[in-house]
Amino acid sequence: MFTSVQRFLLFLEEDQERSANTTAAYRNDLTQFTKYVKEGCDDSSHPTIHCWTQVDEPVVQSYLVHLKQHDYASATVARKVACIKSFFHWMATSEGSGANPALALEAPRVKKLAPRPIRPHEIELLLAEPAREQSAQALRDSALLETLYASGMRVTEVVALNLDDIDIAQSTIRTGDPRKSRRMELAPSARAALHAYIHDGRPALLVRPDEVALFLNHRGQRLTRQGLWLIVKRYVKQVGITATVTPHTLRQSFAAHQLNAGVDIHQLQGQLGHASAQTTLTYRKAADALAQEEGGGVWVDGKKIG
Repeated sequence: MFTSVQRFLLFLEEDQERSANTTAAYRNDLTQFTKYVKEGCDDSSHPTIHCWTQVDEPVVQSYLVHLKQHDYASATVARKVACIKSFFHWMATSEGSGANPALALEAPRVKKLAPRPIRPHEIELLLAEPAREQSAQALRDSALLETLYASGMRVTEVVALNLDDIDIAQSTIRTGDPRKSRRMELAPSARAALHAYIHDGRPALLVRPDEVALFLNHRGQRLTRQGLWLIVKRYVKQVGITATVTPHTLRQSFAAHQLNAGVDIHQLQGQLGHASAQTTLTYRKAADALAQEEGGGVWVDGKKIG
């Protein structure tokens, strides 16, 4: 059964050109599902399953119940359902496995939370905090926070950055999937922080001379998403920000602050790497609410009219 999963993952990587993160998520979800069906599901009366053709609709539905009973978040269940549906569709069309047992499987509805940016003065406090320390890690953290906020990049894009993605001389940064990469100008503060880190901080963290990752952890390896999250959490606590702040909050704050500064929606769409301007427009209400909170009056499309 795992052989079929491996072929499917290879199909995602080579034929569908899915990102490494997407493939890794599918691998985890399908490993969990495979283990569930091989161990006899939650129903002891169900015969042991040895191949995918033995998996029928009741088994797939029982897995959905299993996830809900174990208090998985709706968004997590929805992702796992999408993964399973995609896998069985591939099995039916590419492997000739016959009927698709996941055809009627329905994912739970996921409530999308509105963006919650933090205020400009809180961003200033956050970006200034690493400078209170004198260490290679502090230089890294300063460059990391500046890059997150000044570029509006996704967390996965930041941790995937390599040294050659930064052009200090041209003051640009290249990011995104290799097939859809985009190059952006660096804000002066981000450029200065990156310059200091690359020349003074990174060499002190470097263990292997051939390491290409831009942001390194204390072992000289590429910083992980979890490591990045812990860094942000630490500085948020140190500066006393009481709102819930995650690395993604910096991306949301970047978008809201850019809109309130009058940046064109299509320009911002390109900076954020959104496929549709409608996705970028989800930040409009958050930007207006933040602007009203900051300065009072009535704000429409980022402009104060009263």
